[in-house]
Amino acid sequence: MKSITKQELAALRKTYLADDVNRIVRNALTDRDLESAASVFEAKNANPNLFSIELETMPVTNQRASGRCWIFSTLNVLREMIAKKYNIRNFELSQNYISFYDKLEKCNWFMNCVIAEGDKPLDDRTMQWLLDNGISDGGQWDMAVSLIRKYGICPKEAMLETYASSHTARMNGLLNQRLRRFALDVRKAGSPEETEQLRKAALEECYRLIADCFGMPPVSFTFEYRDTKKKHHAIQDVTPLEFYEKYLGEDLNEYAVLINAPTEDKPYHKMYTVKYIGNVVSGNEIRYLNLPIREFKDAIIRQLKAGTPVWFGCDCGKDGNRTTGLWDDQAYDYAHTFRMNLDLSKAEMLDSRHSAMNHAMVFTGVNLVNGKPTRWKIENSWGDEKANKGYYICSDTWFDKYVYEVSVKKEYLTAKQRRELNGRVKVLEPWDPFGTLAD
Repeated sequence: MKSITKQELAALRKTYLADDVNRIVRNALTDRDLESAASVFEAKNANPNLFSIELETMPVTNQRASGRCWIFSTLNVLREMIAKKYNIRNFELSQNYISFYDKLEKCNWFMNCVIAEGDKPLDDRTMQWLLDNGISDGGQWDMAVSLIRKYGICPKEAMLETYASSHTARMNGLLNQRLRRFALDVRKAGSPEETEQLRKAALEECYRLIADCFGMPPVSFTFEYRDTKKKHHAIQDVTPLEFYEKYLGEDLNEYAVLINAPTEDKPYHKMYTVKYIGNVVSGNEIRYLNLPIREFKDAIIRQLKAGTPVWFGCDCGKDGNRTTGLWDDQAYDYAHTFRMNLDLSKAEMLDSRHSAMNHAMVFTGVNLVNGKPTRWKIENSWGDEKANKGYYICSDTWFDKYVYEVSVKKEYLTAKQRRELNGRVKVLEPWDPFGTLAD
């Protein structure tokens, strides 16, 4: 290893001070952020809030200080189906209801994983990954499907948000502290019966904390709404499972999850899963079909043309302006402004851990020119105070770099792609970039 010598430091200083461009940039950054300094003026008008295909959707939701984007985005897709079916102008499903059971199931999932790895030392990489991550707010489409198929759904009025459901950090910390206590205790268990007693005791304590924070989920409720003709409806004693099966009436197993992963370890047209990514034991397996970007987009566009929004996972932390509501890699020129070699392909960003999924949202529109997309309309779950009343735009070049995963109805896949869904599934390590949305 080489340290920075005094001579090297002096040379760096001399070279820097000899270049007047550095002085200009340094002065510009005294009272503004890096994004403003690298902003490209010509890019500001390149992505207007107009789309050749644009679905009429409801006002945005707000996940507040929680990482439940995947729950909000999933329910945002499903609420449009219910609203259309019953002619409801504005409608929300209870995110808190799904969150309650997600937390409970994740506690049980974690304990099962720890038990399965019980013969490994604590410093084993998989054990370290389990202990480091514990349980979180994160998740993926099939994790939401597992919860909905087991517990159903309900209108927001049946289980409203609480302070803790919208501000989850403190509760997550306590749950993880208790689960790590379990991870240590179970390694000392002398029999399967003792292990099971430890699991049940920990699960009871976790349930109590979740119920204290989120409230008790309803066993039944009244489905009450006013339709677009202002006629009032009230259907009594509906259970959450009945609401999913009868009033939504959508088979969520008819959706496939597609990814765009141009890395050497994931050949296209093959199936993948990630070890230990999940929430409901015996629930839906997290499965991905990897497609080239053109096929990936075509499936999304077919579903949008049919009038159904599309759930997707991306890296929202790159090249975005949350105030104006635009994600566009062409809107910032960091490389020339700061004269740095920042060239990374999508594959290289994944392999080097520079980029991975960290947010889920919903595509509700796309602009096509000669059949090719130029920009996309996005329904977010960060409230309506920013962007276009909470709706965002991404350029097609940003999509190419930072959109990684979508859920699309199987009917919008090609016959070849549907056959590929039945192919052999390669199991990826728990720390693979395509598991990060669930971290």
